[in-house]
Amino acid sequence: MKNVVIVDHPLVSHNLTRLRNIETQHLEFRRLLGEISLLMSYEIARSFQTREIQIQTPLEPTLGTCLTCDVALVAVLRAGLGMLEPILTILPNARVGFIGLKRDEITLAPTFYYQNFPKNLDTYEVVLIDPMLATGGTVVASMALLSKFGAKRVKLLTLLASPEGIQRVNDKYPDLLIYTAAVDRCLNEKGYILPGLGDAGDRLFGTV
Repeated sequence: MKNVVIVDHPLVSHNLTRLRNIETQHLEFRRLLGEISLLMSYEIARSFQTREIQIQTPLEPTLGTCLTCDVALVAVLRAGLGMLEPILTILPNARVGFIGLKRDEITLAPTFYYQNFPKNLDTYEVVLIDPMLATGGTVVASMALLSKFGAKRVKLLTLLASPEGIQRVNDKYPDLLIYTAAVDRCLNEKGYILPGLGDAGDRLFGTV
């Protein structure tokens, strides 16, 4: 599929299988989601620009590299919180933003209830974090909001994606790169991903 990067790693696949399991309780779910997020963030960071610098080791001068970009992590509440903290362990200098969206259970349309972003969003490499790309409505709405605040370089980090959601995002934002652990079969009549793993937020916080 266009602009989709599937993070193909044995540990990602292993942990994703355990996340899918209905027997996995919220404490274990939270830990596994964090581990997957950490592994996937290494993949998304491959695209960050670097420059060569001269440093002094204890023995002699040498050349190394450093990041030339500032990174902003924007988590979609509430399930995005489960992916945010682990990513901050390897990107501790990243700025953090939040988008609060609630999906209407009948129309499936998202509505905003909260937003908070770093200033000058156009200067950042933005990583939009949302565990589930289902209908695509949340991502499309989030991208519209990020664009309104000036974001120019955005990548999506998601745990699971549906073909329908990917197509909707591709149609609206054809340049958006989507990083995911798996592309599942389809959506059901309620807009949930199949086989999926249920509601990520509910399972993360034990509110099932």
